Amino acid sequence: MYQQEPPSQRTTIKRIPQRGNYERDTIYEILDEGLICYVGFVVDGQPFVIPTAYGRVDDTLYIHGSPASRMLRSLQQGIDICVTVTLLDGLVLARSAFHHSMNYRSVVVFGTATLVQDAEQKLVALRAFTEHVIPGRWQEVRSPSRSELAGTLVLSLPLVEASAKVRTGGPNDDAADYDLLVWAGEIPLQLTATTPIADSRLLSQIEPTYVSHYKRRRD
Repeated sequence: MYQQEPPSQRTTIKRIPQRGNYERDTIYEILDEGLICYVGFVVDGQPFVIPTAYGRVDDTLYIHGSPASRMLRSLQQGIDICVTVTLLDGLVLARSAFHHSMNYRSVVVFGTATLVQDAEQKLVALRAFTEHVIPGRWQEVRSPSRSELAGTLVLSLPLVEASAKVRTGGPNDDAADYDLLVWAGEIPLQLTATTPIADSRLLSQIEPTYVSHYKRRRD
């Protein structure tokens, strides 16, 4: 069990609290391995949950998109939001249907987002988005033009009210079920890249290492 205290009441893990983890390093590792976050918010009584890419710089999470985005227009008004990221690590097969489960690492962040207006901070955030998805890519590609920067909204969310929840290990069967002749255990899962497909108008056939050896899991 992790002993660190939750940063706020609403970040406190209530269901199976022993799986809760409030350590910064754990939260950051999960965020850095994930690719998609889900942003939950309410507008005029209507709840929305929108998947989007993100990037992290120190203790700040960034999301971005078009100025026409309803989500970004709503979030910059300072409404409460909830951002989640989940990594699925395995399927847990128990001896009973009831005790089947999944191994996972997840993060939940509460807070309010702020529009990034400083040009330098905006570039830092956009670099973080690119490097989060493809480490090493930013230094090789063309930087955003002035019009591209103007056509992109960037919002920042402080990672103050954040918590992680982690499940590992095999099934937790009832004692009587261990006598059943049925397979039980874990099927590990991870996101794996397949063979890259080069663009038809590619001028150079040299394939960067970050393409040929792409992976998400941090060693």
